This record gives sequence, structure tokens and C-alpha cells, in this order.
Amino acid sequence: TYYELGETLQNFIKNPFLIIKKRKNKTIDQKENEIWALHDVSFTVNAGDKLGIIGKNGAGKSTLLKILGRITSPTRGKIQIRGRVASLLEVGTGFHPSLTGRENIFLNGSMLRMSRSEITKQFDAIVAFSELDKFIDTPVKFYSSGMYTRLAFAVAAHLRAEILLVDEILAVGDAKFQKKSLDKMKEIHKSGRTIIFVSHNLSAVNRLCDKALYLDEGKLIEEGPVGRVMSRYLEEIYETGAVRKWDNLKSAPGTDELRLQSVALVSGKNSPIVQVNVEESVTLKMIYVVKKSGLSFRCAASFFIQGVCAFASVEPVETVKIKAGTYCSTVIIPGNLLTEGEYSASISI
Repeated sequence: TYYELGETLQNFIKNPFLIIKKRKNKTIDQKENEIWALHDVSFTVNAGDKLGIIGKNGAGKSTLLKILGRITSPTRGKIQIRGRVASLLEVGTGFHPSLTGRENIFLNGSMLRMSRSEITKQFDAIVAFSELDKFIDTPVKFYSSGMYTRLAFAVAAHLRAEILLVDEILAVGDAKFQKKSLDKMKEIHKSGRTIIFVSHNLSAVNRLCDKALYLDEGKLIEEGPVGRVMSRYLEEIYETGAVRKWDNLKSAPGTDELRLQSVALVSGKNSPIVQVNVEESVTLKMIYVVKKSGLSFRCAASFFIQGVCAFASVEPVETVKIKAGTYCSTVIIPGNLLTEGEYSASISI
């Protein structure tokens, strides 16, 4: 509620302590209801680093990028940045809807303290990358979200900023544009520029970044090499990670005759892994305990991506285990068989 100055002064003269009391109560109420988007997050990014930021929705990833991009000021603490920052955050950030695509390119360049001649040198490359040459003189308020994204990324990628901030906005574009954008970011990194990339697409983070931050409820949970950070994130999200093991056989899947003891995704060195390069082979190892001699069965494994079965591997014939004991079956997935993505495995015997 807004009060006129005269009314405020009049109330203060009548009862000054009432106003102080109200302010005190308001401060207490705010502290009780405070929700910190980020809290005690501290990290260092060196020049040329490729940093991925991962976490669940509401973890504080986008807020962190807005602070780094100087769109939002931190409530406490400070950010130290050396170099010009180009941000690719929400659709439309940094664009004026009434200006044309051409005018917005020059506007963004001027915000990065680039001269008109510098922007002109990059103009044709920006338009070619965005594939919007027919609409470059159209006000961007008439653009679709996909057109917005293509132009915004083209501007951020081609203008001479030392640091590039990229949010989940790439998910708006089609598959062809996403691949084109990721390839462009790898090209940007080779030029020595720094990239900070937020995405739920873990395969894209793994492909692009060499370091990662894992945020949860505004707090920094893990920081380090991208493989280690992603392993912890996946283990906490899916509660299994690369290994599923049942220490108590009585509660393990199976019957009194046969029980599954463990399932693990392992590398050539027989060590559990979460991220796999699609060009390399990987092995799924199933260990099970046979309690009845002469048992006849076969093992199978199905691999799913986004709920759709990509392929299944089934033993061609049933095998007979003459003796009771612990056995191991393996599925070897050759390199260049799978596409990038997140897979889940379903085991059956």
C-alpha cells in the first residue's frame, strides 16, 4: 500500500513508536518467510573454461546466470568478472520487440561496447548463422520463439565477448539448430573464450563441458570434473547411478530358485561408469545367484530412451546351470551403436 508523504509524517507525529514497531514486525515476518534462490555459492571459473551447471528445476541455475550476466544483483556477496559477457538466457532477453532484427544486432553489439565497424564485420555471419535473412528487417515482436532463439544465439556467439552465458534456451530450437549451436560453442571454446552452460540435457553438458557445478535448492552440492559431478547428480536423482546392488538376497528380485544380486554398467577396465562416449563400447554386467541345480533360463536386457525401447539383447537359447552358485552374464554394447541421450536399462531372467 502506498501512502502520501503528508499522511506518513502525520502518523509519525501522532505515534512514532508505532511505525518503528510495524517496521520491526515486518522485518521479522520477512525473515521467517525468506526463500533463498542461492545461498553460500562460491566458485572460480578460469579463462577458457567450459563450465556446466546442472540441477533440478528450482535449484537456482538460471538465477546464477542472471547474476553473472549482471541482470540481477546479489543480495549479499559479490561477483568479480574480467571481460565482456554475452548472455543467452530467456527468449527475448536483451532484445527490443519494436526494433528489427538488424537494429537489435547493433543494439546488442553497442551494449558490449563494440564499435559500429566491429559489428558490421560480424553482421553477415550473424544473419547467415540465424538463417533469418528474409526477416532481418522485420520487428522481432513478430518472430516466433524459435526465430528469437536463432537470432539471439547467433548474436551472442559472433559478437566479441570473452564470456558466453547460455541457459536452457537452446531447448527451444529444433534438433538441427541445437546440434549447430553446440558445434558453434565448441568452436568458440577453441578460440579461448569462456562458456558457462546451463542445461537439463546431460549428454550436451558432457559433450561440451570439462567442469561442472551441481546445485540443489540454491546450494552448491558438488564442484569438479564433469564426469564426477554428473555421477553424483544421477545417483541422487535415480538413486542407482551406474550400479544397482542388493546386499540382502532375500529382498533381491527373483524367486527362491534364482535371485539377481547386482547390475552394473562398466567400462573396459571393469569400473562402473555413468557417462559413456557413444564412440566407445560399454558392458552391462548382471550377477545372479542360482540356488537350484539344473535350472534352465535365459537372460535379457532392454534399453530405453525417453520411455521408448531402443533395443533389446536376449540370449538365443536357454542355458542350464548344472550346479548352484553365483554366475555372471554380460551384454556388450559396441561403439557407434547408440545416439546421444539418457538411457535406462531393464533386466529380466
